[in-house]
Amino acid sequence: MDAGQRDFVERMGQNAEADGMSPIAGRLFALLLLSEEPRSLDGLAADLEVSKASVSTDARRLLDRGIVVRVTRPGDRRDYYELAPDFFAQVVRSRIARWRRIHQLIDPLRNARPRLSPIVRERFASIDEIDSFVVDRLDGALAAWQQRSGRPAGKADLARRRGVARRASRSASSRG
Repeated sequence: MDAGQRDFVERMGQNAEADGMSPIAGRLFALLLLSEEPRSLDGLAADLEVSKASVSTDARRLLDRGIVVRVTRPGDRRDYYELAPDFFAQVVRSRIARWRRIHQLIDPLRNARPRLSPIVRERFASIDEIDSFVVDRLDGALAAWQQRSGRPAGKADLARRRGVARRASRSASSRG
């Protein structure tokens, strides 16, 4: 990794921290973004100069968010990680879900407290407007992108595709 790439990895760590994730998760994401092949936990930990346990924890978090996928190699018991084919769409989906949760959290308060002050009602109305105008459009744009690109809709489709690829790889290696 050259100096420019190291700087990029570090800046992505700082960016992730500002976004509520751990710096190691951001650095891990950046390293996988720059990697051409799936990477083992050992290799990732060595390149990031952190413990394997830290990389494992943050790889699981990114895996849970659908940003990375775990892959295996025939004859190798280690797990490898790579970015999901639709990793950036997963990042956007995650943000949309957070924004939707904010909107959902205000509904019970709005319904339970009809005598909210005008300023609070105005704030809630702003959230409603942005949700219906911006967030719905982002959601629709993602759906249109997926349809146009033929990309999977999420983790379930990706897991199914990976399983088919692994079975095909095993069949090919058993024939060879």
